[in-house]
Amino acid sequence: MSNVIDKDNKDIRVLVIAEHQHQRLAFTDTVRSLGFMLIDCLSRQQLQDKSKLYGVQVDIWLIDGDYDDSIASFIMASQSSAVLVGFSPAPYLNEMQHYAKWQRKLKRKLAKLLNKPALLDNPPIDNNPAPWRYVVFLGASMGGPHAVKTFLDNLSPTLPICILLAHHFNQNMIETLPRILNRHNDWRCQVITTTQRLRTGHCLIAPIDRQIICDSDGRVILTEQTWSGEYKPGIGQLLQNTSDVYGSDLVSIIFSGMGKDGAQYIDLIQDNNSQLWAQNPSTSVCPSQPQAIIDSGHCQFIGSPELLAQKLTNYISEMTAGIISPSFTVSDV
Repeated sequence: MSNVIDKDNKDIRVLVIAEHQHQRLAFTDTVRSLGFMLIDCLSRQQLQDKSKLYGVQVDIWLIDGDYDDSIASFIMASQSSAVLVGFSPAPYLNEMQHYAKWQRKLKRKLAKLLNKPALLDNPPIDNNPAPWRYVVFLGASMGGPHAVKTFLDNLSPTLPICILLAHHFNQNMIETLPRILNRHNDWRCQVITTTQRLRTGHCLIAPIDRQIICDSDGRVILTEQTWSGEYKPGIGQLLQNTSDVYGSDLVSIIFSGMGKDGAQYIDLIQDNNSQLWAQNPSTSVCPSQPQAIIDSGHCQFIGSPELLAQKLTNYISEMTAGIISPSFTVSDV
C-alpha cells in the first residue's frame, strides 16, 4: 500500500467494475477529475472477456457490486494494493447538487484509503456552469468515433457551447462511445438516459433505442418513441429539430459515415440561418455522408477534424465578440 501512497496521482492506476452504464460514467468522471490513470471501466462480463487484464498492474479496484471468487482472481493477478467495494447509485449529471455530494463521498473514501487529504482540495463540480451561447450538433457514422474524438481533442470545453452528438452505432456498443470520446480530453461525454438540459463542457450522445427532442429552453427530452427510418439515431431528424429550435445559434457538422443521413432535410432548414459544415471526404474513413452534405450546395465549411475544431473556435470567438452578426455566412474554404 505504501507504494501507492508515494505515487503521483497521475501514476495511480484504477480499474472500475460496474454493471450499469450510468454508474460507469460517474466513476470515470470522478477518477479522471482526481488525475488518476483510468485503465478501464467494465462490466463483469467485459472483464471476463478481457483476459489480457490478468497481466495488467492495477493499484486500486473500485467494485460496484459483490466481491466474488471470480473478481478475487483478477485482483490477485493484478498485484493490486487496494480494493473498494460497494457504492450507492450515482445521481445523474444533471442533478448537479446530488451528483456532487455522491462524487465527494467517493473522493473522501479514496483520500482516506491513500492517506492523501489533498484529494479533497480539488475544486468541486460547478453547480452553476457558464451559460452556453451556441449549440453544436454533430452527426457521424462509420469512421466517426476517431473523427469526433480528434475534433473534441482540439476543442476547448470552456467555450460557450454545448454539444449534441448523433452517431449511428450498435445498441450493444453505444455505452463504449463515451469512454472513447472522453479519453485524454476534458469533455464530459454521456449517452442520454433521461431528460436533461444542455450544458457547457458536455457532449450529450443521442440514444439508439429512443428519440430525443430539443426545445427552446435548452432541454433534451427523452421520448418513448423509437427512431424512424433505416439509421438510428436519425441524424437528419435531429438536424431539422435543432435547426428549427436554435436557428442562427446552431452549428451542425457532419463527419465520416456511410449513406446520406443528414442530407434529406437540408432544403427545409436554409431559412433558419444555422451553420452547416462537413468533414473533408479525403480525411474520412467513409466519405459518403459528408459528401452528401457538400453535394447539397449548402455546406459552408469543409475541413479535417482538426481544422473543423479550429474553425469552430474562431467562429465562436468572433460571434461572441460581436465581430460578425448572427446572419453572416462563412465562406467556403
